[in-house]
Amino acid sequence: MRPLEGVRVLDFSTLLPGPMATLLLAEAGAEVIKIERPAGEEMRHYQPRWGTDSVNFALLNRGKKSIAADLKDPETRDRVLALAKSADIVLEQFRPGVMDRLGLGYEAMRAQNPRIIYCAITGYGQSGPRRDRAGHDLNYIGDTGLLALSSGPPGASVVPPALVADIAGGAYPAVMNILLGLRRRDATGEGAYLDIAMTDSLLTFEYWAIGAGLATGQWPGNATDLTTGGTPRYHLYETRDGRIVAAAPIEQRFWELFVAAIGLEPAFADDARDPAATTARIAEIMRSRDAAEWSAIFDAADCCCSIVQDVKAAMADAHFRARGLFAHVLANEAGASMPALPVPISNAFRAAPAEAKSAPALGAHNREIET
Repeated sequence: MRPLEGVRVLDFSTLLPGPMATLLLAEAGAEVIKIERPAGEEMRHYQPRWGTDSVNFALLNRGKKSIAADLKDPETRDRVLALAKSADIVLEQFRPGVMDRLGLGYEAMRAQNPRIIYCAITGYGQSGPRRDRAGHDLNYIGDTGLLALSSGPPGASVVPPALVADIAGGAYPAVMNILLGLRRRDATGEGAYLDIAMTDSLLTFEYWAIGAGLATGQWPGNATDLTTGGTPRYHLYETRDGRIVAAAPIEQRFWELFVAAIGLEPAFADDARDPAATTARIAEIMRSRDAAEWSAIFDAADCCCSIVQDVKAAMADAHFRARGLFAHVLANEAGASMPALPVPISNAFRAAPAEAKSAPALGAHNREIET
């Protein structure tokens, strides 16, 4: 038995944070019913396509159900609201006040079911001066100071590769708090309203920067500190053939192994004396060999250094294959299949990998509000 079997989720969210959160709940056994506008949620129409819908939609909505509903129509709205009687969780991702104006906010849901756990994901939360401001991931990491810690050198700013706010600031805290809400409901019988602000959650990721600033008065700048590229011990170096070495020999024992492995001269081995000179010398050494040579050297030295892989190589990596990360299967309406999106849910709590699942066709489960 999966831990969330018997739990019903009404999912009004679109795009990434909410659908990722409900994907995790679905993988743990919950019944997730997407409530979509008649034309379908935005992610269905993204590129590239994989069958009828976008591959993004397919990956994020595996194993869910779909109801297409015009929530501005009072009769349809009432039918959707009635689903709250049998639901455990409601998740929405609109700006503050939208669900209330539709007649589907927390108070309306709670009137149907006092045990309901209602989770609202927004960029800035349900209160505060920015509550109504539009934004995306880049805005959120910019507002919280996270982007300023490592945005690239002047004149060559870099957009981060991961949607940290959407996933780590939105989807994951939503799941954590929903599970806490279920646990408390088991003990008290009470539901809960969960205000998940992606920006709030991002501040946790810069704990070290906050601590350093508050304790010393010296606030970290752009790539000036240990884990943002400010030292030779945590840095990216280019190889002779244009690949990238991810070097992270932070602790002294790993640093000494690294120094020996690359043949760094004693004059540069004391990186506290002149960090910039040490970094420059290491960069010069890294450019003297190809990535394959360095990979063999680092494997032998075991010094927290590796060659950066692209996504295709990571998908084929023997370690991840051995761990079964791509064993679960996603199918589409045309009979095609691909590996499902790896998620941070233990295989002990998921369905058998061989059980192929698909994302729902738009409105495929409308009968649930028509009966």
